[in-house]
Amino acid sequence: MELPVIRGRGAADNPPNRFERLVYEPDPEWVDPDEPDPWRTTQYFRDAARTILNRNHSPDIPFDLGLNPYRGCSHGCAYCYARPNHEYIGLSAGLDFESKIFVKTDAPALLRSALSSRRWRPEVIVMSGVTDPYQPAERRFRITRGCLEVLAEFRNPVGIITKNHLITRDIDLLSQLAQHDAVIVNVSITSLDRTLQGVMEPRTSIPARRLAAVEALSRAGIPVNVMVAPVIPALTDHEIPAILAAAAAAGARSAGYTPLRLPGAVAGLFQRWLETHFPGSDDPLAYW
Repeated sequence: MELPVIRGRGAADNPPNRFERLVYEPDPEWVDPDEPDPWRTTQYFRDAARTILNRNHSPDIPFDLGLNPYRGCSHGCAYCYARPNHEYIGLSAGLDFESKIFVKTDAPALLRSALSSRRWRPEVIVMSGVTDPYQPAERRFRITRGCLEVLAEFRNPVGIITKNHLITRDIDLLSQLAQHDAVIVNVSITSLDRTLQGVMEPRTSIPARRLAAVEALSRAGIPVNVMVAPVIPALTDHEIPAILAAAAAAGARSAGYTPLRLPGAVAGLFQRWLETHFPGSDDPLAYW
């Protein structure tokens, strides 16, 4: 079956939610000319979360405490292991995950309350495990910056994971934390191939911009680790030496990697992504 290519989106479709009995299936032969394409428009919703810090109990995630300013991520990475989180709120792990973003507007206030508690014992907080804190929404909502302002005030250590050059906007706050050895930035670089990145991670910063972010942060004295993540067999694994060389030249202090993970609905979504962008074979992996 030929699947559509939706410009600016990573997922090719919106598969049924495994927890829901009702499924909406649009008529493929009917398109309302007056109805905008919902998959090309990102919608934002207020997330009225009452807590903002989450304990991690997954043995393959290397941190204990996370803070997610958003739910969902419009970066739209085809392989994103966090996609199934949208299924817990009645949405799809596919296009819903990257087009329906929930904004935790109270996150800075909730974080301040948590760090002010007498029970709080300082420990590293990671932004973010299941979203990118610098996805396009952050330009508008500035939730991540608000949280950094609180962390800088309390001098609480933080680790940041992102694929977006927007993090350089907050060099002032990150520098304050770096003065107390209280920050590390992890810039994820999956591929240096601009064409591949454009269809696999459609709304992330291009590879050159990520390397520019590494350079700007390093120049400001902020420690940067580059994550070659994920490493995708037969697609990006051959790029590891080039990525590491480029990261070192840009000033990264360290590097790491994570292999491709395809939990739950992500396996089918990634398979359909391969079929969409590398057609012509019953086995898309045979392309390589």
